[in-house]
Amino acid sequence: MGTPPAAPPRAGGPPPTDPGDRPGPAGGGAPDGSADPAGARPAGDFARYLANRLLGAAVSLLLVLLSAFLIFRVIGGDPVRAVAGDTPLTPEQQREIRERLGLDDPLAVQFRDYLHQLFTLDWGTSYVSSAPVTELLWARLPATLLLTGTALVLAVSFGVWAGTRAGWRPGSRFDRAQVGIALTLWSAPTFWLGMIVIVVFAVHLGWFPVNGMRSARGVGEGWWPQALDVAHHLVLPALTMAAVVYAQYVLIMRSSIMEERAADHLRVARAKGLRDDVVRRRHAVPNALLPTVTLIGLQLGAVFNGALLTETIFSWPGLGLLFHQAIRVPDVPLLQVLFIFFAGTTILANLAADLLHRFLDPRVRSTA
Repeated sequence: MGTPPAAPPRAGGPPPTDPGDRPGPAGGGAPDGSADPAGARPAGDFARYLANRLLGAAVSLLLVLLSAFLIFRVIGGDPVRAVAGDTPLTPEQQREIRERLGLDDPLAVQFRDYLHQLFTLDWGTSYVSSAPVTELLWARLPATLLLTGTALVLAVSFGVWAGTRAGWRPGSRFDRAQVGIALTLWSAPTFWLGMIVIVVFAVHLGWFPVNGMRSARGVGEGWWPQALDVAHHLVLPALTMAAVVYAQYVLIMRSSIMEERAADHLRVARAKGLRDDVVRRRHAVPNALLPTVTLIGLQLGAVFNGALLTETIFSWPGLGLLFHQAIRVPDVPLLQVLFIFFAGTTILANLAADLLHRFLDPRVRSTA
């Protein structure tokens, strides 16, 4: 006798299942009874993502250390002459200085001493001022932080506002004006823009001082007059730095807002009767800010590097002007540390931007 046919399923009942498709043990675990590791995957993914980013940053930093050692030993200039200044030296004195600085040691020995000084925070002594490089760095860092911080705050504040307004009404007169200004500023070299600003606002109009951070004649006692004096000197260099960075925030924020305008959740918000400015401020802007927030992290390093030109043009007494003065000598110990500082700031800023982007954007977490 043959095998009787299977009975048809009852109406509304579950379909027949194949033995190979049967679920595993109760509780959703693996077929062998072990616990499902899905709950541990996010932590493992983040650890792997963080390890990859840290490894990349470490490799970049090692290349920066190697570059700082090699570059400033092949550029023109005699370190002995930098140490001596205008004082004439005999051959014996020159040989003594070279021995003291270790310039006659093999390159491998110089590199070993260079790494030892870096990792022990003994960054050497300036050839020109005979002051420790650490003291020179810390003395000039506040001025650079003041300039770059002010420029970044101005660029982000006005760039996000203008980009939001322009992207919410594409094709309007305000939008066309902002796009034109942004493209012009983005393509303008920093040194050219700085010179134009000096000629217009300092030379012809006489509204602001040409260079420096404080007035040479003094402004009286008290912190308030001194703060106003510094702010008066800060206007032109901060606006020059902010103008170039501002253009990027305008264009990126405008593009993000234009993408958000057609989103479904904005249609729902309008259908609820919310005003147009409320829809833009509460629903469109928070989502559109994600690329801008990432750009802020990336721009931290770029803004520091932009201080090289701006501080030189306006004689702002920060690290950029110090680098310009040191490279003319050349003051090798000072140049090495400043080069590592500017390049290392960019590397750390990129690392922070990657981590922040992953934290803010779920799509990156799912694909990382």
